[in-house]
Amino acid sequence: MNERKKMSNFAFFSMTASLFITVYEYPTFAASGKALIFFLLLCGIGWFLPVALCSAEMATIEGYQEGGIYSWVGKPLGEKFGFAALFFQWFQVTVGFVTMIYFIVGTLSYVLEIPAMNNDPLFKFLSVIGIFWIVTLLQLKGTETTAKIAKYGFSIGILLPVIVLFYLTVKYFLAGHTVSHEFSTSSFLPTGKNIGDLTSFVLAYMGVEASATHFSELKDAKRNYPKLLMLLVVVGIVMSTIGGSVVSTVLNGKISSNKGVMDTANQLISPGHIGFGVKLIGFLISFGILAQVSSWIVSPTEGLQFAAAKKLLPEKLARKNDNDVPVRILMIQGIIVTIWAAVLTFGSGGSGGNVGFQTAISLTVLIYLSAYILLFVSYFVILKKHQEAKRDFQIPGGLLAKRVIAGAGLLISIGAVCTAFIVPSTIPHDQSHTYLISLIVGFLITLTIPFVFYRFYSYPNKLKHEKGRVDKNEND
Repeated sequence: MNERKKMSNFAFFSMTASLFITVYEYPTFAASGKALIFFLLLCGIGWFLPVALCSAEMATIEGYQEGGIYSWVGKPLGEKFGFAALFFQWFQVTVGFVTMIYFIVGTLSYVLEIPAMNNDPLFKFLSVIGIFWIVTLLQLKGTETTAKIAKYGFSIGILLPVIVLFYLTVKYFLAGHTVSHEFSTSSFLPTGKNIGDLTSFVLAYMGVEASATHFSELKDAKRNYPKLLMLLVVVGIVMSTIGGSVVSTVLNGKISSNKGVMDTANQLISPGHIGFGVKLIGFLISFGILAQVSSWIVSPTEGLQFAAAKKLLPEKLARKNDNDVPVRILMIQGIIVTIWAAVLTFGSGGSGGNVGFQTAISLTVLIYLSAYILLFVSYFVILKKHQEAKRDFQIPGGLLAKRVIAGAGLLISIGAVCTAFIVPSTIPHDQSHTYLISLIVGFLITLTIPFVFYRFYSYPNKLKHEKGRVDKNEND
């Protein structure tokens, strides 16, 4: 690759940061009180860094570069598991879209003062799918416009509001206001009441492995990549800690999962009424999350196009329009997101959004963690059986350091899966049954889909094409 095509450190940092640094989880963090700092440090150092380092090493192993997580898992564990990991990595975002747009809907209902937009299930469902399909259809004309939106979304819609809220919080307490009772009386170490919140904190760092495939595009990658990763860990921990702490220290009582940030802004800027400053913050944050949605619409489909090229999916899915957009995949993705939106919204029983929002977050994490567990298991197999394979980047510290780092990531991944089934403190007791049933059913169905599909379509279809190629060669 020539130098002209190399990616700058800033571009790599911005792209990676936009994948995982977000605002919509701050209220969920806030519900843990001081323990949010413990959780963010634990997941940042013990999970985020292992994912980034292990995926970076696997992405640079000779023969593993093409297909991303499909090759990283498929080559050590077999094609079936590579296909499953690829499916989980893509499918989680179909739930994640609902999570992100729930936040947008909650924020807009707040600043526009239309409570029914967030509280009435039908109104909420129509709002979610309306926003999603508008953004999806915009992609059909090409991704240049939405790429520009995504580029500014992180700085204007996420970074700027967090800095402003932090400044206002400092000013708020200097003016004599007291820290919320829930935060001041909480413990730094998690208790039985909030241990289940671990799942949400893992989500704060999910997505960083996607940047590992750009390792070869980075300038002086062997030297700069580890430094950028460490910087991303620090920035991710600091921003999430500030955002969660602002919400937790300012608000008293129960914190709404998808309106907590706006409740905080309202308390800081114009208590008692929704002033212009509150509305501006709301629109900026909505823009930031919308930019993230637009940047995620097409990017996860690249793996599906690769699978189609390998005959594991119908080849028609990989076809693109004149603007280089895989229309069929986007339409299927849109239908799945619509189904998730219906299940999660109407399954909440009109509970004001908390159950549906938290179920969406937990289900997103569980599906994505399934891919991460396969990733870490694959890394251990590579260490045992393919240690001699040529690679451009290695986790420093030798074999023991590699095992410790990957082991930490695997253990936290398994722990997060287990704690996902502990009802979070943000869910009212009388709605815990709805949360658990929705989560268990959704997760079990998702786990079976790739293996059933591979068994009855992907594998037979691949064999059929291979047989056809052999027959053609023999005839020639």
